[in-house]
Amino acid sequence: MLIEQLNYTTTPRYNFPQTLENLQLPQQFIELSLRSMRNVEEEYFQPNEMTFNRSAMENPEDAMPVFGNHGSFTIESIPLKPLLEDTPVAAVDVSSIKVGETETGILCAIRGAIVWKTESRYKYLRLGPFPFHITEENKKEIYNLFRRYYFETSEEASASSLINMQTRMGNLLERWLQMGVSCSSHNSIILWDGSLTAGTADSPVNVMSKLLEIARNRLNTVLAFSKTTHLRLLGHRLTDFVRKSQPPCLLQINGFPVYSGPMFPLGNVYVAKLTHGVCSFRLDIDRKIPREQEIEAVRKLLGNDLLIQSYPETLRLAHIFSTFTANEVIGIQRFIVQQCRLKVIARPNVRRLLFGPFGKGSEG
Repeated sequence: MLIEQLNYTTTPRYNFPQTLENLQLPQQFIELSLRSMRNVEEEYFQPNEMTFNRSAMENPEDAMPVFGNHGSFTIESIPLKPLLEDTPVAAVDVSSIKVGETETGILCAIRGAIVWKTESRYKYLRLGPFPFHITEENKKEIYNLFRRYYFETSEEASASSLINMQTRMGNLLERWLQMGVSCSSHNSIILWDGSLTAGTADSPVNVMSKLLEIARNRLNTVLAFSKTTHLRLLGHRLTDFVRKSQPPCLLQINGFPVYSGPMFPLGNVYVAKLTHGVCSFRLDIDRKIPREQEIEAVRKLLGNDLLIQSYPETLRLAHIFSTFTANEVIGIQRFIVQQCRLKVIARPNVRRLLFGPFGKGSEG
């Protein structure tokens, strides 16, 4: 297995699917990062402790009880055979991390990764990390400028609390990368991390629908894998129903409402168990493509990508290349301290002072 990092300023065009070599971040996003860092110079800075939770791209909408506990449903097990038809597979993932706090706000970093597999070779493109200094004064400007670029709308949205801003910025960056891959790929399988649920401020129904339409028009199929799901059927977690099925297979549950309050599922929901092992996943597939094409897309994934514990290697690599390691965070902290001449301080850990060895958990 070969993994190749691509530099879009020097790599020949033939190394990229379609126009992916032109996939560069909006200049305004980079300018926002640089501009936000200018107002942090010579402030006091408290580095964040190395606690890694997946803060960027979890799906709170996944907790919505889309599947009810009524009896008008059917469960269908769909056996799968790999389709050995040469098909590119592309995946997108984004991570964000809190780097520390200043007197006036928080410092965070955001990074995205695109991984694709063609001709038995994995290639990847990293974008970032991009540091942001977010304060109460600039959070609305930062959020809405990038949101206007991505959503192409003059309508302003209320900025979230500081603690949630890094997540919302990560959401916008991920949607932009997904849009770029959908426009740049043709006749490909595109893998997303999460569900195809729309209705949040960062994932409006009209924008998500347009994104999926662009993918369909270029003969792409979007498959969205959720690593965790809170969806339940008759009190049981949805993914538990596939335990007795022989992999590779999909489990389809028919006969349930598709609406759940403000959330709107844009995909048909399956349970995917694609290899032997203990893992199975919620899999959302664009509901506007024919059912035969949905199944065929999963078969093509089986025939073109490596799968371990039912999870595609392309999406696993996208997660790895976007995620921040402890050493990287330390390096980012040191770079920002030197560049911005910050004064490092260590505030007392209130929990440890009060509770000693029992003072666990985040300082908030």
